[in-house]
Amino acid sequence: MYARFGKRLLDILIGIVALPFVAIILLIVAPFIHFEDKGPVFYNAPRIGKGGREFKMYKLRSMKVNAPDLTMPDGSTYNGADDPRMTRMGTFMRKTSIDELPQILNVIKGDMSLIGPRPDLERETELYEGDEREKLLVRPGITGYAAVSGRNSLPWHDRLALDVYYVRNISFALDAKIFFKTFAVVFAREGVFVDEDKNA
Repeated sequence: MYARFGKRLLDILIGIVALPFVAIILLIVAPFIHFEDKGPVFYNAPRIGKGGREFKMYKLRSMKVNAPDLTMPDGSTYNGADDPRMTRMGTFMRKTSIDELPQILNVIKGDMSLIGPRPDLERETELYEGDEREKLLVRPGITGYAAVSGRNSLPWHDRLALDVYYVRNISFALDAKIFFKTFAVVFAREGVFVDEDKNA
């Protein structure tokens, strides 16, 4: 019952309540993003959501305009602390997760949930192994079980395994645990960037 109805209801309610606060933060941050290199404030990132459907995930732009795609040996997207593609403002936003805030609009629209597996690029979904495609059975989330269990510091397939665990064990209790743990992880700035030794 919770997974089918309660979860979506909470997404809508929390999303609507959070929207004004998110809007204020965006209004403060947007000028800094634009005036650093005169580029766009937002980056509409194509991602794969529930059922394998592609959608546009809203993000604040943290990289230089027309930055190339860099990948890890396992095929996942590179996200290192020394990433030369990031702007100065982008580095700050990544560390504080501010760049993800526009996804509250994706939640209200129904593309995403507050809590769920982080969405992947289409090319990444083609590299799934075994039961990893099960993560596409649910809406992707702004935060999730993998995100509070090591985040980008974990090897990609370890993160996918945590995503599958979440899909198989969705409950209000688990979502509440992830929701509150997210604040601790964000404030501690844990696992923001890849651990290149683990992901080699």
